[in-house]
Amino acid sequence: MHDTPAGAPLAYSIKEACRATSLGRTRIFQLIASGRLEAVKVGSRTLIPAQALHKLLEGDQ
Repeated sequence: MHDTPAGAPLAYSIKEACRATSLGRTRIFQLIASGRLEAVKVGSRTLIPAQALHKLLEGDQ
């Protein structure tokens, strides 16, 4: 598990995750649907935990 640096977000919206990873919206949703990227629903919002993005980019899934 990664420690979150002070001031770093704990989770990203879909739009923020796209910006942070340079992946498109469709690809982000494909990764979520395939189980390769963790996402949580908070009300009507879909959030991607920061550590899930790190895990995806490090190839740990």
